[in-house]
Amino acid sequence: MRVALVSLNQAWESKKQNYLACRDFIQKAKEFGAELIIFPEMTLTSFSMNIELTAESRESSETVAQFQDLAVRFQIAIVFGVVFRDGEKAVNASLLIDRSGAIKESYYKIHPFSFAGEDKAFNGGDKISFSDLGNVKIGLSICYDLRFPEIYSALGKYCDLIINIANWPAKRIDHWGTLLKARAIENQLFVIGVNRTGIDGNGLEYIKSSKVINPNGDLLQPIITDAELDIFDIDLTYIHKFRKSFSTTQDRKLAFYKSIL
Repeated sequence: MRVALVSLNQAWESKKQNYLACRDFIQKAKEFGAELIIFPEMTLTSFSMNIELTAESRESSETVAQFQDLAVRFQIAIVFGVVFRDGEKAVNASLLIDRSGAIKESYYKIHPFSFAGEDKAFNGGDKISFSDLGNVKIGLSICYDLRFPEIYSALGKYCDLIINIANWPAKRIDHWGTLLKARAIENQLFVIGVNRTGIDGNGLEYIKSSKVINPNGDLLQPIITDAELDIFDIDLTYIHKFRKSFSTTQDRKLAFYKSIL
């Protein structure tokens, strides 16, 4: 499976500017033969808690409609982030759409980042989300979720690949790489992390750090790199070969873990 990761330098709260950048990256990724392209968290706004500006209706989201149109136009599946209104607050969402523009799965971030006050503006989701894309079973997660291995263990029961889209600051970037690797190793599957670059409206710096990690914890190298765009070929049959040669997940003691947590 050929996958494009876009370490987008997001313009702060500028949906139009970010949309135009995404459109160009999608066109370029398709020219490189990508079947799936992935963008960072809150793709068209960056990580803003200004929900009066960023939040959209789930039923009539302009952002969703735009990405559906791009998926159809370029015949490519897309994972992107968007903010939806949810009562007096909002939800931080990640969507997977296929090349026909159909929404395959919507995920609402389970763990708002309370350290930064995200929980004051955003409600947390209450379910894991995964879907088939062709022959690949893909799970979705967002940024801070990466610190909570329980949801990855749950997704690992069903998935070949888990995607985390993020706005993960440079000052904690070692945590990002370590946790992505840990989630891949402990669940014996592929993990993709897509992080933004640049400086956001709060002055936080982000560095290029999007990654693909295999079930053995190995960092895959892109076959093509073009500025913020990296293209990877992922051999998903490796999962089954690896699990057959060295399987660990069957030794989990779920009932015991529930009793002590």
